[in-house]
Amino acid sequence: MSAGPNRWVEEVATGLPPGRALDLAAGEGRNALWLAERGWSVTAVDFSAVAVERARSLAAQRLGEHAGRVQVVEADVRHYAAAPAAFDLVMVVYLQVEAVLRRQVMRSAATAVAPGGLLLVAAHDSENLAHGTGGPQDPAVLYRADDVAADIEGCGLRLDRAEARLRPVEGSRDAIDAFLLATRGAAAS
Repeated sequence: MSAGPNRWVEEVATGLPPGRALDLAAGEGRNALWLAERGWSVTAVDFSAVAVERARSLAAQRLGEHAGRVQVVEADVRHYAAAPAAFDLVMVVYLQVEAVLRRQVMRSAATAVAPGGLLLVAAHDSENLAHGTGGPQDPAVLYRADDVAADIEGCGLRLDRAEARLRPVEGSRDAIDAFLLATRGAAAS
């Protein structure tokens, strides 16, 4: 596991004031831990018992007395229901699943975004298979940012960015990632 956050998470979250974050399909929690080190309270959800235990261990090592900033939850994203409008930042980073499940997870993630909050999605783009490098080789689990934009349509979020982005990796070609950033309008005062 890389000790640092995903490059897109770092780009988006650097400079944001600490708040509550939800990391769906968190794996060993590299993004959640990075945010917690910066004062965020993070719920990290993953189906793998091994990844969850590793995330808990890393939280204890890296955060010490602040390990409680990361709540690690062992749950399958197809059954996990986040509290609605509860998170300032919701992340779905490299969850590569087929379209029906992707739509379900993205809509659930969008619902969890609080007023003024952000939804960040990064994934291996469909174009990566032919024109990029790395990532899954099954086209059924690859998608574009426009697919995610369609998934969350009607969920009350404003689409800020939906694009393919190049991610440098070792070798001759860059990886191509789907990148989506959406915002829920602030609550009326």
